[in-house]
Amino acid sequence: MTASNPTGATEEKYDTIADAAATADQPMPYRELGLKDDEYQAIKDLLGRRPTNAELAMYSVMWSEHCSYKSSKKHLRQFGEKTNENMRKHLLVGMGENAGVVDIGDGYAVTFKVESHNHPSFVEPYQGAATGVGGIVRDIISMGARPVAVMDQLRFGAVDHPDTARVVHGVVAGVGGYGNCLGLPNIGGETEFDPSYQGNPLVNALCIGVLKHEDIHLASATGVGNKVVLFGARTGGDGIGGASILASETFEDGMPAKRPSVQVGDPFMEKVLIECCLELFAEGVVDGIQDLGAAGISCATSELASNGGSGMHVDLETVLLRDPTLTAGEILMSESQERMMCVVTPEKLDQFKQIVDKWDVEYSVIGEVTGDGRLTIDHHGQRIVDVDPKTVAHEGPEYDRPYARPAWLDELQANTSENLERSNDPGVLGQQILDLVGSANQAGKNWVTDQYDRYVQGNTALAQPDDAGVIRVVEDTNRGVALATDANGWFTKLDPYTGAQQALAESYRNVCTVGARPLAVTDCLNFGNPEDSDAMWQLVQAITGLADACKELEVPVTGGNVSLYNSSGTVKGQPNSSINPTPVVGVLGVMDDVTRANPSGWREEGLAVYLLGDTQAELDGSAWARELHDHFGGLPPKVDLAAEAALGRVLLALSEAQAEDGGRVLEAAHDCSTGGLAQTLADCVMRFGVGASINLEGVCGGFKLDTTQALFSESGARCVVAVREGLAPVVEAAAQAEGVNALRIGTTGGDLLTITGQAQAKGSDEGFDAGEPTEGPLIVLDVEALKYASAATLPKYF
Repeated sequence: MTASNPTGATEEKYDTIADAAATADQPMPYRELGLKDDEYQAIKDLLGRRPTNAELAMYSVMWSEHCSYKSSKKHLRQFGEKTNENMRKHLLVGMGENAGVVDIGDGYAVTFKVESHNHPSFVEPYQGAATGVGGIVRDIISMGARPVAVMDQLRFGAVDHPDTARVVHGVVAGVGGYGNCLGLPNIGGETEFDPSYQGNPLVNALCIGVLKHEDIHLASATGVGNKVVLFGARTGGDGIGGASILASETFEDGMPAKRPSVQVGDPFMEKVLIECCLELFAEGVVDGIQDLGAAGISCATSELASNGGSGMHVDLETVLLRDPTLTAGEILMSESQERMMCVVTPEKLDQFKQIVDKWDVEYSVIGEVTGDGRLTIDHHGQRIVDVDPKTVAHEGPEYDRPYARPAWLDELQANTSENLERSNDPGVLGQQILDLVGSANQAGKNWVTDQYDRYVQGNTALAQPDDAGVIRVVEDTNRGVALATDANGWFTKLDPYTGAQQALAESYRNVCTVGARPLAVTDCLNFGNPEDSDAMWQLVQAITGLADACKELEVPVTGGNVSLYNSSGTVKGQPNSSINPTPVVGVLGVMDDVTRANPSGWREEGLAVYLLGDTQAELDGSAWARELHDHFGGLPPKVDLAAEAALGRVLLALSEAQAEDGGRVLEAAHDCSTGGLAQTLADCVMRFGVGASINLEGVCGGFKLDTTQALFSESGARCVVAVREGLAPVVEAAAQAEGVNALRIGTTGGDLLTITGQAQAKGSDEGFDAGEPTEGPLIVLDVEALKYASAATLPKYF
């Protein structure tokens, strides 16, 4: 429906193009909007005059770090430069669009992306997290896809800090409330706690959508005379300048007044918007489309015009408003949610109106595509913007910021775990496993995930706590996709190059573990202040490490997000100046039949349990060191990408193989990562309540490890699998074919987790001594006791 717009804005004092040309020396509040002196001068040089107030508002948000990637884009180019043709064979849309699109076969495609909403989620946790979900869902809609699932990666401050509960309750409620109202299953993610995130929580939201190849839509405005339509929710004063550095000053003559910087979401409006957009796509009435997120109308108009290589004229008074007092600058900067902008030919405009009216969605035709290569905006007949859209959307500043290896890193890396006590006592080791399972970061996250609907729509094959979320895409064939997201900020702080590769390796491994073939990557790079050479070095090292690893594993980066300035406000150059650098990596894989997805625990007694891969003495930065000894330092586990690929091939071969009776080979599979083999085994027995008898003799003797190292080392490229006894030779043959170690370590059954093997753990200076095999159980843990320790932790705090 159309509506008149009683803005009352005709009395606004305009700063027009003519005014700007005639008053070149008029002071402008560019610093208050986050622009540097040289950036403001660059804008003047581009325009050949000073900017108008409205132009300054546009440039300030579009040239902000969040929108322009001015500190990172020089280094992000590595993702494209290190992508070869073989990596592109499944890629339909790559970096640069709202989200990447990947071919999964049979004419179907999947689009997926992860983005951050960190700073708003500290200021106003519920709305910050909710609108983070809403924003990433609209990115997926704008590609022409139906959203089918969401995931979240959450990082909070110390679990016992008095402010952590405020942020946790708000964020979890926001993520769950928005996603549940949309009817989208939340199929996975992580929730972790560390003091480094106390004032800078991380709220990274991911969405995945499904579409046919022919349904792909791009954010581009072409065709002179085509109409530019804004539809969805009305534009309000919430979220003004939220993507820029500042929205906290009062400005004169049409500049933004002081407003809330956190957007307010309406998931029911978004649900209607989803269905409306999908019908518009199905009827072919939309030529180009862009969601309105960061920078609002400033972003949508400039990006659509720039991508189309065309021009655009907009009459700003036609924008439907919730608040009639908004100035032109505020309308341009508002980040009000649940809005979309599209390009429609005049011939299809009536059909467009019929569809949006059917869904009771408001719209207004705010302009049209031109052929002059300019973005011009009038407000009540006053020309307030006349710019080259490329300079706003894509030709912002690019910095080669200085970076250097932190001076404090050598001391941190030298502080290894070698001097930590490694006990011989079975009782101590058993208690350590219980304490580890019950620690805040290793405990079950049911308190969080039970607030999310994981199975709505009926297509979820796996979800938390399994290794990856698995969604059926094609109902008649059960074709589907798996998605895992991982990050280890502790490893990345110890070595950012290795830490970023660890994140990719773990996500890749998790996708293979459930039985899916990895295809593509999305990432969300959460780092500190880029003006701090320490944080900038961490970012560059992580990007380089991730790009190198993607090339070796042959999985391309399809898009993502960079979130910077996650800093504590302390003096630069200190170990605690920034958050733990946290590169979140999501890996997408495809499955021919999601009903064969491997759960992370076993349901049956009498299964043979195997450990695939090599275990090294790698306790630095581990959960054992951090949670049980309050120690952090050393070097993270080495990354062996060739070993990860080989393990992946073994897991895929076993997942896709059929037993002689037509059944599956793998009954369960769970990767080894944080917490080591001890956590993996605990997870496996807790999953369905079936215990296991485990013998560590092969692990200790084969890799020359003491019991502590065998249990708690966090070496990568490892997985525990369970198969029926008669299929044990199949596992060994598949592993041998790829040069992967396969150790038989036990049998499932009972209601206990018993661990036998080498009892004589040695201290740091005593070296390895295999000792004599123990006659009785080394460690005996009741499965119910493990489940209680895991489940009781978070409710105790929240």
